[in-house]
Amino acid sequence: MTSILPHIALDSGRQPQHSIIWLHGLGADGQDFVPVAGELNLPVAIHYIFPHAPQRPVTINGGFVMRAWYDITRPNIDAQPDEEGIYGSQAAVEALIAQEVARGIAPGNIFLAGFSQGGAIALHTALRQTVPLGGVLVLSAYLLLAENLAYEASVNARQTPIFMAHGRSDPVVPYALGAASSDTLVELGYAVEWHEYGMQHSVCEEELRDIEVWLTRQIKSA
Repeated sequence: MTSILPHIALDSGRQPQHSIIWLHGLGADGQDFVPVAGELNLPVAIHYIFPHAPQRPVTINGGFVMRAWYDITRPNIDAQPDEEGIYGSQAAVEALIAQEVARGIAPGNIFLAGFSQGGAIALHTALRQTVPLGGVLVLSAYLLLAENLAYEASVNARQTPIFMAHGRSDPVVPYALGAASSDTLVELGYAVEWHEYGMQHSVCEEELRDIEVWLTRQIKSA
């Protein structure tokens, strides 16, 4: 059984029946996106979970040990993917999803979100759930192991709405990689809403407002 990742948890109101599991980027930790909880004005109380990725050596950073959802071995970040790390992080996120379900939260009221590496793992995990989630937010990220989707992805996961956002000047996760990932998902029949912004590898105010609108729409349509 996969152990529960250490994490920060907070509620935006009393007795929330909706959860958002938000994954940070490479080298950050769960604290990185905690401020977002106070910036999103949503129509229901939310139980936020901000997990800390495991510490691991990252090849592209000289083997320096840092919080990472998987190793990156090449400057071309989608080359030679760390399958062991990716699937390990998927299992860790699924343990958090199972924890929420055990607390009485319906899968359709559970959202995954993530930035950069965290967004890649959020998307990877959401596509492999046999019960559709409420949605997945993929920020400045990309599709992992696309070649495995044909036999790993759940048909039911195509019902999970996907919000993808990317900066046109992103020097870390190239814009073209994010856009191509969105195109691939659309071709495979997934419901993707694509947003792009005049920013680098970051999150901007306009993006937060679009996230707010999108989440509100998903919550009200559930």
